[in-house]
Amino acid sequence: MPDASHVDPSKQPRLRWLFLDLNSYFASVEQELQPRLRNRPIAVVPVMADTTCCIAASYEAKAFGVRTGTQVGDAKRLCPGIELVEARHEMYVGYHNKIVEAVESCVPVSSVMSIDEMACSLLGREQPLVAALDLARRVKETIKRDVGSTLRCSVGLAPNRYLAKIASDMEKPDGLVALTPDILKPALKNLVLRDLPGVGARMEKHLHARSIRTMEQLLELDRAALSDVWGGVGGEKLWYWLRGEDFNDRELEHQKSISHSHMLPPEFRSRDGAYAIAHKLLHKAAMRLRRDRLWATNITLAVKFAVPKTQAKKLHYSGIPQSGWSHGMTVIECQDNQTLVEALCKLWAELPVGELYQKPFYVGVWLGNLVPDHLHTLSLFSSLETESRRTRLSTTMDALNMKFGTDTLFPASMLLAKAAAPTRIAFTSIPDLF
Repeated sequence: MPDASHVDPSKQPRLRWLFLDLNSYFASVEQELQPRLRNRPIAVVPVMADTTCCIAASYEAKAFGVRTGTQVGDAKRLCPGIELVEARHEMYVGYHNKIVEAVESCVPVSSVMSIDEMACSLLGREQPLVAALDLARRVKETIKRDVGSTLRCSVGLAPNRYLAKIASDMEKPDGLVALTPDILKPALKNLVLRDLPGVGARMEKHLHARSIRTMEQLLELDRAALSDVWGGVGGEKLWYWLRGEDFNDRELEHQKSISHSHMLPPEFRSRDGAYAIAHKLLHKAAMRLRRDRLWATNITLAVKFAVPKTQAKKLHYSGIPQSGWSHGMTVIECQDNQTLVEALCKLWAELPVGELYQKPFYVGVWLGNLVPDHLHTLSLFSSLETESRRTRLSTTMDALNMKFGTDTLFPASMLLAKAAAPTRIAFTSIPDLF
């Protein structure tokens, strides 16, 4: 990148967004807390078992091929000296809050994307290239000085948040990349499709089926063609983003789904135990729904059963031969526990019976097609009084649980599962520890 330090700020490229991505976040926090782990290959795991998977790996472990999602048994074979550390979600949330505070001392945080990612909108004098680079360096130095010397982050600067996220992934660890308008097209052409946020295995396969295999081919599409290939308004937004436009539609930005899932402890691997856990997971999802002022219009239940190897459709990542089942249903726009539990009961009644469905080891609940509060429509089939009463009951329970702990007040049907589904860290959210 040419030196722009002596160029008049008014003539420098302008960058509107700073995106910060903490590198190997969980592993880095553990190395900060335990100096003996520094410069050593470590993996953070949910439980100490070879059948589980790594939820984070230090860069020293990544050098051996250990990644997020690598089964622990495989991680030990890839890196014989790897040290396993059991996850401590309360520590990661605590450090997350310290990092946000450190970043805020330099520039306001516009949006927390996940526990290890956040975006900052740059204004006025912060936007010229040199000023933006100086600000990014100051953010990185402040985190190391005020939070932890081992905590490294990659920072991306770009005309919009989407490109800033891409820039933050281009140089790891401890990188700093600015995607200015003048280098945007050649820089993007060097990427592969999977480098784009939103392009996973399924979308990549979809694009390949439409004869789009390279970034150059994707960038050559006009707005209408990309919208058609991508499917819906997402393609149109992507067209603007890839050209450096800060296209934004706030009504489309609300969270589209909320889900919780849990591997069942051995003592809960029965149909009654699985239902109790599903009930608790739904309770947690409903609390998040109300907190974020969202309304669900769809609920899905998923259950996986352990079966003999000869009858398994596939192996779970833990190595358990499995047979899976899931089913969903539409509900009126709701956010109260009672309506959602009634729907869960109906779904549970449809659970298959027979020899292959006796040993559940995993359950998950998913609330989808979420509607933000300002677009919520009252039901034609229940009165305003009924809806208000149910919502007041749920929000009162939330308030007590927020004040005194999540298990202070709960339905009697959750007694069996009271302590069986602890909070787990998800990369897409920061759990509230109440």
